[in-house]
Amino acid sequence: MIYLDYQATTPLAPEAFEAMLPWLREGFANPHSAHAPGRAAKAAVEVARGQLLKLLPPGGLAFTSSATEALNWAIKGTQGPIVTIATEHSAVLDSVAAEAARGRAVTVLPVDAHGLVDLDTARAAIAPGTGLVVAMLVNNEVGVIQPIAALAELTQTAGAKLLVDAVQGFGRVALPEADFIALSAHKIHGPKGIGALWFRNAPPAALLHGGGQEPERSGTLSPALCAGFGAAAKLAGGRFDEDAGHVERLFGIARQALGPDWTVNGSVERRYRGNLNLRRAGLDVARLISELRDIAFSAGSACASGSGRPSHVLRALGLSDTEARSSIRLGFGRYTREEELMEAIERINAAAARQ
Repeated sequence: MIYLDYQATTPLAPEAFEAMLPWLREGFANPHSAHAPGRAAKAAVEVARGQLLKLLPPGGLAFTSSATEALNWAIKGTQGPIVTIATEHSAVLDSVAAEAARGRAVTVLPVDAHGLVDLDTARAAIAPGTGLVVAMLVNNEVGVIQPIAALAELTQTAGAKLLVDAVQGFGRVALPEADFIALSAHKIHGPKGIGALWFRNAPPAALLHGGGQEPERSGTLSPALCAGFGAAAKLAGGRFDEDAGHVERLFGIARQALGPDWTVNGSVERRYRGNLNLRRAGLDVARLISELRDIAFSAGSACASGSGRPSHVLRALGLSDTEARSSIRLGFGRYTREEELMEAIERINAAAARQ
């Protein structure tokens, strides 16, 4: 199997796996218990928290079950009108829609053909009185990097708070100034089932109530998942330049090998290089995926892959339903070998040509 779906999830790093094992075996105690095994488990959680915080600005961090929970928490735990962007993840768009249904004012900004928000439009929308601005750092479908620094300035001027969805960008691109940052372990070679919300000053109002194990967040933490997340973050920080150089090389090789029949969706310049979202006229993506079952790639977001609807991200870029449905996403990263990427592209090109 050639794996080219890094935006859906990443392979678990061996270092993260090894960090988890002791807490899945003998270190199984509840980290919120006062006895010695519980205190040892709690110490592992705090080590992991510190490993994550080393890659983040000064502030606090609470572990969550996922980035989806972190985003919901930050959106629903704050007040005031919301401004967000049309290409955000469904965890954001569905959450702000739920807030709108409860009477909260919501503005969804459009993007241009490159997938980038227009700053003049954003400036008009992010006015004094805005409560929260929500923006994705690296888009999960097309890899476009939004001008978060400029949005942060507008947010600060308006006296609002900024929530950044850094799920696809954490450990890969520089983090912006923000008030809240949502993270996910399994997108940086950590385990599934754990995310985090970083906060500059204070966490949002509680979304989950109970034992209060984390600041404004209840639920028993898994020391194993925390340890795996922390180890993955430490590894990402230590390999930042090496990983970036690797995906840059793969990006250049892939674009050249794909040839002129493919069109890149979204900005080529303002893009995380481990993401190639492309379309080819007349392509039947479902047939392509079926014919190449030993190559794992995507027709879009894994979260919406079963919906049957065209990608809302590609539609926001101005693509027609037909163009959106003729698009594929190739995602690669740390453990992708050049020779397997070349083999996959050769076979994808051949299968597409046969159509």
